[in-house]
Amino acid sequence: MRVRLLLLLITASYSIQAQVTAFQYSSIKKSTGKNGAVVSAHPLASQAGLLMLKKGGNAFDAAIATQWALAVVYPGAGNIGGGGFMVATLKNQKPIALDYRETAPASASRDMYLDAAGNAVSEKSLYGHLSAGVPGTVAGLFASHQLAKLPMQVLIQPAIDLAEKGFVITEGEARALNSSRDAFEKYNTQIPVLVKTDGWKKGDTLVQTDLANTLKRIKHNGQKGFYEGATAQLIVDEMKRGNGLISLEDLKNYKAKFREAQLCNYRGYSIIGMPMPSSGGLLLTQMLKMTEPYPIGKMGFQTAASVQLMVEVERRAYADRAKYMGDADFYKVPVAELSDGAYLKNRMKDYQPGKAGSSKITVEGTVPGYESEETTHLSVIDNQGNAVSVTTTLNNNYGSKTVVAGAGFLLNDEMDDFSAKPGSPNLFGAVGGKANAIEPGKRMLSSMAPTIVLKNNKPFLVVGTPGGTTIPTSVFQTIVNIIDFKMSTDDAVNQPKFHHQWLPDEVFVEKKFSSQTWQQLQKMGYKITDRGQIGRTEVIQVLTNGRFEAVADHRGDDSAATW
Repeated sequence: MRVRLLLLLITASYSIQAQVTAFQYSSIKKSTGKNGAVVSAHPLASQAGLLMLKKGGNAFDAAIATQWALAVVYPGAGNIGGGGFMVATLKNQKPIALDYRETAPASASRDMYLDAAGNAVSEKSLYGHLSAGVPGTVAGLFASHQLAKLPMQVLIQPAIDLAEKGFVITEGEARALNSSRDAFEKYNTQIPVLVKTDGWKKGDTLVQTDLANTLKRIKHNGQKGFYEGATAQLIVDEMKRGNGLISLEDLKNYKAKFREAQLCNYRGYSIIGMPMPSSGGLLLTQMLKMTEPYPIGKMGFQTAASVQLMVEVERRAYADRAKYMGDADFYKVPVAELSDGAYLKNRMKDYQPGKAGSSKITVEGTVPGYESEETTHLSVIDNQGNAVSVTTTLNNNYGSKTVVAGAGFLLNDEMDDFSAKPGSPNLFGAVGGKANAIEPGKRMLSSMAPTIVLKNNKPFLVVGTPGGTTIPTSVFQTIVNIIDFKMSTDDAVNQPKFHHQWLPDEVFVEKKFSSQTWQQLQKMGYKITDRGQIGRTEVIQVLTNGRFEAVADHRGDDSAATW
């Protein structure tokens, strides 16, 4: 009896300590532990993931719980109305790539966003009901659950509690909600709880009862609790009110897909990335392989020489993205050819150290379409040999700005990631190719790049970031920072980033980028543009002593959790 009482007391104590503290929390930017680590865009989501590791779950359990929680506490990009990609490794097993990208509805058509004169109408593809693709996140979470250990009812419960009981919002969240108020009012048939009459402020509690009820339906009915039944009907009713396209058949027919991971070697490390319809893994392969013949480590971090090399590598990879990349289920993407060492060596033949290249000379092709930077990434590792890297998105901040009335979640605006009009510039001056034209059931091209780096066939880095077309370049720079420049995880994440994507032919840099390097690049002939923050990189590094070091980007409320 005394032993049993002692066990009950220990269990009670453990459950108290292991709760997600929704009304008092802070971001932890760096943390180390030996049993597991989670790093995501929000402290409460990271806590939810860590809780599952402490309950005996693995990295997949933690990743699933973190994503459910992000759908509640990080509505700008966390979601059940969007989609994403997962790259994962299991001990002594083949790497895994899971595609739960949104798809075009069955009634979608190539010219659906053109006016009578044949011009692209960007508002239709960026905002409101017509911009939404068929959501994939819920299917993705259930597909990945076969690799987890705990029941889905356990993994989803923290999210249900956070939605039903509420959580206090940060200053950044208050600012983001307030700045989108007009759009919420314009693109909704019923004003959602994301709108507060007198405006949001730091410390306010956000309660989302409709979302809680949706999550409960999923808890009790599984995947069908979203893609069929009451929730599916609420989505279709919302589509009818706002002239959207998603049907009950679209929802019922959605499938997440396991794919062959994009693999490459770089200086003895194995790089595992996401294949099409994400361009991120192939771009990373191209950029790393084009860099490998050069002694970039000796050039030094963000010197004019190393930045120039990386810019020219980025230029060439993004030119290929524009011309060749799309959903490989619909368009033959020449992945092997674009990854070939001889091809990539030839791509760099006109690289001249000390002289700016030109996108007009490098290649003639088509330009990537506009891609929002409001995405979110999470990295997870456990002590069982599993590592999980997940990037998900709604596309724009708060997606289409449309909340499904009665269901409480935001819909994506991923249809804008297709080429609205192949061959002609859109509102953003961007042109898309035929490879990424709209077709029913097709998945739109993405730049998301969840990545795992292996050292001696064991996880070494788990990395990823939001940031639209800046995602692959940020992951590329982070890997080079650690492997070539021997930087700490902290510095690799938080030092200034830069970006080049072929067109426009300019180098974008963060505000703290070296002024000396800036001036030297200008003398070479580069156009340098100061811009806001680039991405929010989340990295876990396995240290030489076997401990996990998790670093959350200082650019947001991102937070690391370990034990």
